[in-house]
Amino acid sequence: MIVKAVFPGTFDPMTLGHINLIERACLMFDHVVIAVADNVAKKPLFSMDERVNLVRKSISHLENVSVSGFKHLLVDFCHECQAKVVVRGLRAVSDFEYEFQLATMNKQLANDLDTVFLVPDHAYAFLSSSLVKEVAKLNGDVSQFVNSDVKSALQIKFTKSHDNI
Repeated sequence: MIVKAVFPGTFDPMTLGHINLIERACLMFDHVVIAVADNVAKKPLFSMDERVNLVRKSISHLENVSVSGFKHLLVDFCHECQAKVVVRGLRAVSDFEYEFQLATMNKQLANDLDTVFLVPDHAYAFLSSSLVKEVAKLNGDVSQFVNSDVKSALQIKFTKSHDNI
């Protein structure tokens, strides 16, 4: 039996912390679907297409991974993919309460779906997409937090926004 997992997120942008978790999930599951959420409430810097493309470039070294955007309930997306597991990252204890609520709601909506929590390597435990965007916006060096494709995309976005001021 092939075990598929879904790793959902906004990935605005994809960080090395995300990649760390995805690489580890790939060792645990036969196939991992990276589900890029269209969460307009978060007001993403990158469009859905840009985020999907950046994620694809970021994980191109992995063979048992695919990437897809989604705009509906995660449990429905998991059923469409025939995934039985959701993978979520926990950086700190503060993440647990929110992630536990999501996992419990998903279990209520789809009893056949389980959630697995992974903790990133300590080098990425503090890292978030929001922090990366803030550093990049202020012209800081984000090369230790994201890959080169994401770094370039951030530079382009923030150069354009500075030009419009």
